[in-house]
Amino acid sequence: MRVHVADHPLITHKLTVLRDERTSSPVFRQLTEELVTLLAYEATRSVKVSPVEIRTPVTTTTGVKISEPRPLVVPILRAGLGMLDGMVKLLPSAEVGFLGMARNEETLEPTTYAERLPEDLSDRQCFVLDPMLATGGSLGAAMDFLFRRGAHDVTAICILGTPEGLAAIEKQVEGRDVTIVLGALDQGLNEKGYIVPGLGDAGDRLYGTV
Repeated sequence: MRVHVADHPLITHKLTVLRDERTSSPVFRQLTEELVTLLAYEATRSVKVSPVEIRTPVTTTTGVKISEPRPLVVPILRAGLGMLDGMVKLLPSAEVGFLGMARNEETLEPTTYAERLPEDLSDRQCFVLDPMLATGGSLGAAMDFLFRRGAHDVTAICILGTPEGLAAIEKQVEGRDVTIVLGALDQGLNEKGYIVPGLGDAGDRLYGTV
């Protein structure tokens, strides 16, 4: 498993505003989109491409295009939906699937309540969007879901992560091709399973519901 923690002053600045409890939902949504586009730049460094010959106004040359089958972007509902625009802005040719997962607040275990994905993901690169890598339960379950359908490598983009979450994912996906891109690696989880210092509940802050 490869882990990349983005180290860029713009990312750190946007994260600082996201963490601030005074930041309104509209500003939070806009900053999330901007932040995810920056993280997606890092996450797509290994996206598969194929050579293509084109003609410029001067001569012919060889460039690249996104390979087939196209990458699949999978936001984990509901909070991951707030990351989708930032991702497809950078990778507009990708297909989009949806996976609905929720965390039981007592057991902290994930449950799947909806999915809209291709039945066969053979040879597909998949990009999973989940704002918070806390315990790793939801993200790990989502990755398992994709690998069972034939995905060959999975990259997760998360705004924040924890050492506990990374350890859980690494144990669960041992031997598989997995990359995790984080905006920041926070210090850990509190007794309720929330990231510290974190930014609160990403879904509530994105959509203004409590």
